[in-house]
Amino acid sequence: MRIVASDDVIGAEIRDVDLARLTDAGFVEIEAAFNQHSVVVFPEQSLDEAALVAFARRFGEVERIFLTQYSHPRHPEIMYVSNIQENGKDIGHADAGRVWHTDMSYTARPPRTTLLYALEVPVENGVALGDTHFSSAADAYDSLPDETKRRIANLRAVHQVAGRRARTGTGTQDNPLRLKQPAVVHPVVRTHPHTGRKCLYVSKGECEAIEGMPKEEALALIDELAERTVESRFRHTHRWRVRDLLMWDNCAVQHLASFDYQWPQHRRLMHRVTVGGSAPF
Repeated sequence: MRIVASDDVIGAEIRDVDLARLTDAGFVEIEAAFNQHSVVVFPEQSLDEAALVAFARRFGEVERIFLTQYSHPRHPEIMYVSNIQENGKDIGHADAGRVWHTDMSYTARPPRTTLLYALEVPVENGVALGDTHFSSAADAYDSLPDETKRRIANLRAVHQVAGRRARTGTGTQDNPLRLKQPAVVHPVVRTHPHTGRKCLYVSKGECEAIEGMPKEEALALIDELAERTVESRFRHTHRWRVRDLLMWDNCAVQHLASFDYQWPQHRRLMHRVTVGGSAPF
């Protein structure tokens, strides 16, 4: 196994490992690299559905997908992320990741990690399309002035998937099950449960208020911190290849998908699995 760090503040490629035959010692090394680099990719993997779920389960409890219309018929832990259509309908979540966010922050116990396995990657003129961009919420927090750190230390933000996100056009119109998700409250500054690093934990899409703060002041602060989180100096971009398994740390990073491809000229098909995490603190 070789772990090759990117030149960015986050990101690494883990080479020469077969995840379907991973030893316990190998997993210890992978988990340490994941906690350190926040985003890791395993190229050239051959994983059927059972093997993908089994690898994910090493990191914790694998969650069932609440967007059941996109779940795998035999493996409900797997969600299709795809632009492919059958009978005029998307077979998977085609709109996933259109705004900067961290997965499912609007739940009481957001997932520790998300895994995305590439089965079909859109290509045009030999160039892969549909890059995924990541930004380090931990490095963004570290960059804040001490005065700002003190100001936000004990603040708690309200996360609601049907809140401001719905007004961006990427909210609930295609996924009415989102409306069943109640609002939750999480710290504005979250402590990473494995590394102890402080991470900014707000986004423009989901966060609509801060407890005890006037609305306009709260929204201005949320936007300021969200914009700091995704500054270019904290970013890493992944360009997809078929059989890449990519995983990211939902406490430590936010992510954004590129939509430079379209059906039917291009086909994109991914299997997504999420692993449960702890309540933010």
